[in-house]
Amino acid sequence: MITLSLRVCMVIVAMSLLFSVTAFSQTVKITPLGSHDGEFCSRDRAMLFEDPDGTRLLFDVGRTVAGPEDPRLGKIDVVLLSGMHGDHIGDRRISKTGNGTCAKPQTEVATIPNSNTAAIIVGKNAKALLGGEMHKFMQTKVKAAGGSPEQVEVLRFGGERQVGGVRVAIVPVTHSNGIGSGFLNKDLGDLLDHDGLTAYAGPDNGYILNFSNGLVVYLSGDSGIFADQDITVRGYYGAELAVINAGGIYTSGPKEAAYSITELIRPKAVIPHHMNEAATEKGELKPGSKTALFESLMKNIPVHIPLSGRTMEFNGEGRCLKGC
Repeated sequence: MITLSLRVCMVIVAMSLLFSVTAFSQTVKITPLGSHDGEFCSRDRAMLFEDPDGTRLLFDVGRTVAGPEDPRLGKIDVVLLSGMHGDHIGDRRISKTGNGTCAKPQTEVATIPNSNTAAIIVGKNAKALLGGEMHKFMQTKVKAAGGSPEQVEVLRFGGERQVGGVRVAIVPVTHSNGIGSGFLNKDLGDLLDHDGLTAYAGPDNGYILNFSNGLVVYLSGDSGIFADQDITVRGYYGAELAVINAGGIYTSGPKEAAYSITELIRPKAVIPHHMNEAATEKGELKPGSKTALFESLMKNIPVHIPLSGRTMEFNGEGRCLKGC
């Protein structure tokens, strides 16, 4: 005979399982925002992430978002920035998609000294989570653009912030983080240019995004091969989906990034990023491209090409259910 207390316990367990299954079945939406609709192009950096609860995070605005009025943006809750180089912070930007070619998009709108990132933080009344001393620098840019410095919050290595249903952490990368002279006051910029130097805003960073459906995403930033990709990204955070920069010279190349994925991070799926090439034509991967080489080096790990404007949906296991 089943006692009342046992029945209560069974109901609680059943409800917990139902809640877990329901949460797990919900998807995280990922939409690349590049220079040419339906393609993966040379300057593409920006990605929009949406949690099942509606929280929306914009990563590395760069040059391919047409400012805060870009119709693809919608609501933005949080802006993430991996580093201060112009192709990430946005020293210039497109006026609309489709200008120029996929290999050489037209980024004709200058955004210095405040940056495309600052303009979007202000225009969307969004928060920003930045590491190093980048948050102090961005606070001044946001204020100059008409926003509040309080919109920009610091996030240090080992720390974590919660935004809606998303937990955000940062991880180290192996890269430089100089600030171009165009973002500085003229006297300081001229002095640094004279000696071939840039200002410094502390280390740049990658991100770990832990979504409410259980999906853990790693955003590599401009990193090379790094032991923390094994110890921290895989071992501690358990990343299931990796967005990895693999263009070469400025970041890992296709072979190096493939090693990071197959030997260190070992995610369930991967999205190549920052390839610095016109990787696709009419939405199809170009044979002989760096991106095609990267894809060929995966060991049974699905590769999802980030075509601009095409939304991919991932479950809590890192499996793409739609748009891939």
